[in-house]
Amino acid sequence: MGNNENLPLFGTYPAKGRVPFRVFAATIFTGICLIFVYRTRFMPAKEEVGRRAWIGLFLTEIWFTIYWFITLVVRWNPIYRHTYKDRLSKRYDEKILPGIDIFVCTADPTVEPPVMVINTVLSAMAYNYPPEKMSVYLSDDGGSDLTFYALLEASRFAKHWLAFCHKFKVEPRSPDAYFRTASQPVDEEFTSIKKLYEDMKTRIERTTKEGRVSEELRKQQKGFREWDLVSCKRDHQPIIQILIDGRDPKAVDSEGQRLPTLVYLAREKRPQHHHNFKAGAMNALIRVSSRISNGDIILNVDCDMYSNNSDSIRDALCFFLDEEKGHEIAFVQFPQHFRTSLRTMFTAVELAGLDSNGGPCYIGTGCFHRRESLTGKTYKEATKQDGKSKNVKTKTRESVDILEEACKALATCTYEQNTQWGKEMGLKYGFPVEDIATGLGIHCKGWRSVYFFPERKGFLGAFPKTLIQTLVQHKRWADGDFQIFLSRLCPLLHGFKKIPTGLQISYCIYFLWPINCLALYYVLVPPLCLLRGISLFPEMSNPWILPFVYVFLGNRAYGLVELLLCGGTLQEWLNDQRMWVYKRTTSYLFATIDNFVKILGFTKAGFNLTAKVADEDVSQRYEQELIEFGTSSPMYTILATIALLNAFCFVVGLKRLILDQQPLALNSFVLQTVLCGLLVFINLPIFQALFLRKDKGRMPTSVMYQSIMFTLAGCSIALY
Repeated sequence: MGNNENLPLFGTYPAKGRVPFRVFAATIFTGICLIFVYRTRFMPAKEEVGRRAWIGLFLTEIWFTIYWFITLVVRWNPIYRHTYKDRLSKRYDEKILPGIDIFVCTADPTVEPPVMVINTVLSAMAYNYPPEKMSVYLSDDGGSDLTFYALLEASRFAKHWLAFCHKFKVEPRSPDAYFRTASQPVDEEFTSIKKLYEDMKTRIERTTKEGRVSEELRKQQKGFREWDLVSCKRDHQPIIQILIDGRDPKAVDSEGQRLPTLVYLAREKRPQHHHNFKAGAMNALIRVSSRISNGDIILNVDCDMYSNNSDSIRDALCFFLDEEKGHEIAFVQFPQHFRTSLRTMFTAVELAGLDSNGGPCYIGTGCFHRRESLTGKTYKEATKQDGKSKNVKTKTRESVDILEEACKALATCTYEQNTQWGKEMGLKYGFPVEDIATGLGIHCKGWRSVYFFPERKGFLGAFPKTLIQTLVQHKRWADGDFQIFLSRLCPLLHGFKKIPTGLQISYCIYFLWPINCLALYYVLVPPLCLLRGISLFPEMSNPWILPFVYVFLGNRAYGLVELLLCGGTLQEWLNDQRMWVYKRTTSYLFATIDNFVKILGFTKAGFNLTAKVADEDVSQRYEQELIEFGTSSPMYTILATIALLNAFCFVVGLKRLILDQQPLALNSFVLQTVLCGLLVFINLPIFQALFLRKDKGRMPTSVMYQSIMFTLAGCSIALY
């Protein structure tokens, strides 16, 4: 036992293959330098046609080099962690383990279906952790009685589900995910619990479809009386209902084991008060939970991201409770994983790279926080406190009714007036990406964070099922990230001498996303110059072509290897290449425009929910990995125009190569033609949606006509 007390609760190890990667990076850098030499040495004279296009391409390549350097800083020395849960169990008795408060946030039952929300809640309630130490809070920013009804149903079903999970040690512990993936045994208990779930699901879906809770159901719980005073979701009093009181010895499951506390919260909303979106909801949860359970550790998850690993809490505690380094850690960030072949933009390598430079950023979900770090304390202030005196719970037990009323004052619109909430306390206000801003603020207060990638995924979420939802979501993220970069919270200024230089630069890998819209120049100007007969690249026989080919193919090959090592597939890599083009030519372009429009004072920041539900036919096409278009959008018009323009120029380029009497090796248009061909291949789903598909997910006819018109206009301008 003595030896065990001296052993760390987690280990750190560097990523494999760093030396080959650094050698590869050096060769890429050499290739980039040679490209710059070529651009400056062979730049057209002032009177020559194509000089402006050449300079524009050169400036674009300079920017991509700067961004490549930022990604190099992130990927230079990534580190990974592993935990020793067996040591945690031996060292800490369950009675002295810290309390855990789990926050689940939802905002609209029409976009985020109540059935999905309660599956996330039930998975959070079923962690392999002492239930009396857990409290689960659902923040309903939509203030919907439909969501409250669903949670009420879940609180009753939990008595059976939690007992089933603990008895049979099932994974995952989201009922929907478990029954969807589990092989059905001939077992009475399995059949019984599945029927209970399906009956509950049917009742919730029927009520949600009707759009109202029946009077008969309302009479079953006093909490429904609160909605007698609600005029609309943007104008209502604070609603707090403790559906399961974990302090009550009678709150037990069907096997007689204690149940965790379960709380419903809809903070006050008034039209004259800004509610600060998800950040405001999280801050209300922090205050209300401090009055009810006051857990030392806070886990927050999005309502569509269920727990996939029942030991995630114990994994996180291995970092917080480590005697040597645990006191430094403000939050433990798990990766985002989705139930789809598409990958998240927060790759394993990026977060692991940030970890080596001082700590990963906070990405808004799947994150365990030390409560002190969210209440405004700096690392130095927290370490001055006596650890034994932290989080002393009162022995006085208030009734549920008194506790609910007392907490309402903490969830009013006016509570935060003339306070530091949203500034130095809680999540930061004023940015669409409150999570990144909050994490940066915590780092600047002296805390560090860690990234943990467990063997079994900790959380699984739902990815948008249509392309426009994905592009709009990335536009919002890029918009918010760029806002931070242009604000007083810019890591290069606000983080100066507060966080390591490597971490300052690493944050920019997200904050500078929008400027990558310069890729639009690379997909438009070379094909138009090809159409006009202006060469922008060397001939195939010219040795100067080698750095261009090596840098392009080398980076693509590295991306493929990195994805495969992280468990991806070739198809996922191809999807990433498509999304690389789609995001940079639409999402990042609109994010850049929006930021400059905001700087001029014409618009204010907003927040749009991404739909987590889709029609059945949309879901079927999604499962078939068909890209869903279906609606008109300026983003689709841009994508279709780029695809058609490159297709037309590719045909012209091939004609030029075939009919030209010069040998192919001496033709200076080969590389431009190949570039157009690659973009045609990347955009094959666009062509299918424009001309071949007959389902409802095809590209709208209006988009097709608009893109043809813009393509003809662009070609006409280039030719004449």
